[in-house]
Amino acid sequence: MQTRYFDLRDTKGQQKEIEDKIGAAAKILRDGGLVGIPTETVYGLGANALDGTAVKRIFEAKGRPQDNPLIIHVTGAQWLPRYCADVPPLAYVLARKFWPGPLTMILKRRPIIPDETTAGLDTVAVRCPNHPVTLAIIREAGIPIAAPSANLSGRPSCTTAQDVLEDMDGRISGVVDGGPCAVGVESTILDLTCDPPRLLRPGGLPLEDLERLIGKIDVDKAVNGALAEGEKPKAPGMKYRHYAPKAPVTVITGAPEKSAQEILRRVGPTSGVICFEEFADLFREQEVHTLGPVGDKLVQAQRVFDALRTFDTSDVTEIFAQCPDNRGLGLAIGNRLKKAAGFHVVEADSERVVLGLTGGTGAGKSSALRAIRSLGVEVIDCDALYHEMLETCAPLRDEIGVSFPGAFDAAGQLDRRKLGQEVFSHKDRLEQLNGIVARHLVPEVRRRLAASESKIFAIDAINLLEGGLDQLCDRTIAVTAPLELRVRRIMARDNITEQYARLRISAQQPDEYYRGKCDCELNNAADTAAAFEMEAREFFQRLIDTIKEEKAHGKQGI
Repeated sequence: MQTRYFDLRDTKGQQKEIEDKIGAAAKILRDGGLVGIPTETVYGLGANALDGTAVKRIFEAKGRPQDNPLIIHVTGAQWLPRYCADVPPLAYVLARKFWPGPLTMILKRRPIIPDETTAGLDTVAVRCPNHPVTLAIIREAGIPIAAPSANLSGRPSCTTAQDVLEDMDGRISGVVDGGPCAVGVESTILDLTCDPPRLLRPGGLPLEDLERLIGKIDVDKAVNGALAEGEKPKAPGMKYRHYAPKAPVTVITGAPEKSAQEILRRVGPTSGVICFEEFADLFREQEVHTLGPVGDKLVQAQRVFDALRTFDTSDVTEIFAQCPDNRGLGLAIGNRLKKAAGFHVVEADSERVVLGLTGGTGAGKSSALRAIRSLGVEVIDCDALYHEMLETCAPLRDEIGVSFPGAFDAAGQLDRRKLGQEVFSHKDRLEQLNGIVARHLVPEVRRRLAASESKIFAIDAINLLEGGLDQLCDRTIAVTAPLELRVRRIMARDNITEQYARLRISAQQPDEYYRGKCDCELNNAADTAAAFEMEAREFFQRLIDTIKEEKAHGKQGI
């Protein structure tokens, strides 16, 4: 069978040509053929949902088990009464809010939907995709389209038309290219035939968004584990090993630095690694595909299947994958990775705690750090680390040298006085220098966190918030103090005049800035450094115990 290719990436092109291609794809579907279609989640393998014979061809093309039900795609809530019985009001509430979009609802089916589409269940999965091309094809065809992901069964899902051709060329009648998928993971599936509603598959619509609208939602055990032998899946993606590349996958969960460290301990020269961008440099001997930045789950969702698929063209013998936390899209991304691994999951050390300390000069950070060190905490002093990197990090030196000509003398030593005169007299130049330092400092702090065997860390940085180091921390703490106390301390500590002490304080962010942006405040109004150190020790011990308790509770709830 020759697979026709319909390029509809440019929907602003010749209108007649666009309409002809949409009409041709719709005709294939009406005539019982199969077409790869784009959605905002992943590419689907479409057939007429009302034609049992056509639907059987989906299972044959994919090699999909017959007891795995399909989702039917419609153009809006007005189609629900045609194919669903006893539609609850909640379905219309959800459709008004989230359709078109990555939400699939499980509802009671009408007899018009054949058993082949529902795998013999008395329910049907239905959604309205958020892609103009596929919506136009459904309208033109005048039928609901049954469409699982357009990959060979068990392989990673397809997020481009080229992925579809790689798996399905010669097996199906056509592929419609609507560009890369914007979401990258399949739709969220919510069962509305029970009370409270039950999440059967996490997807492109976060669970938190649903609960904000309709309240409590139960999470099916299949989200975090495999169904038992003989259990019948109620929705796609619940039962079988999915999304898997050829090499076996092991998923490592836990804090990013710790999961990176765990992978580093396990990899060999023939291992492949899927990791966050910040940790790619740790695996220089391995083939690496990055998920994206730690904090950008949309990018991670868009990349996860591509990362899994790409390894099939390599010679890796095993794959280790970092896993995001369960918040937002992280639940769906983690579910896909765990399915790819057959739920072979290793939890990295979850006992690690990272505190971030910041605040103005004279507030008492030195005393606070003595207190925290007395608790056995490993302190990363970012000022000291910066000066160390000035000696050892050639890229940092090069970037400073290019941006600040003359910053290094003939012997290659940083002229701190000259650099200071330039940056402290021009705010934009100071921000430029801070940006350069952060680009090199933050990855180095990440590497040190990942490489250390310590359980508890404190990151000490004046630019903790501005440089992005706060993203590494479980809590950020503002060390503050009354202004007059700060003035007196600086005068005594540095043997300077009151005027100069006030000038130094005025050049820094005020305490209100740190209070507004940090998670906690440690105020130093103590009469002596020793008294404050004792207060700080008690403060940090309580905070560490609280974070550990939260992590233990969160771990139990997964």
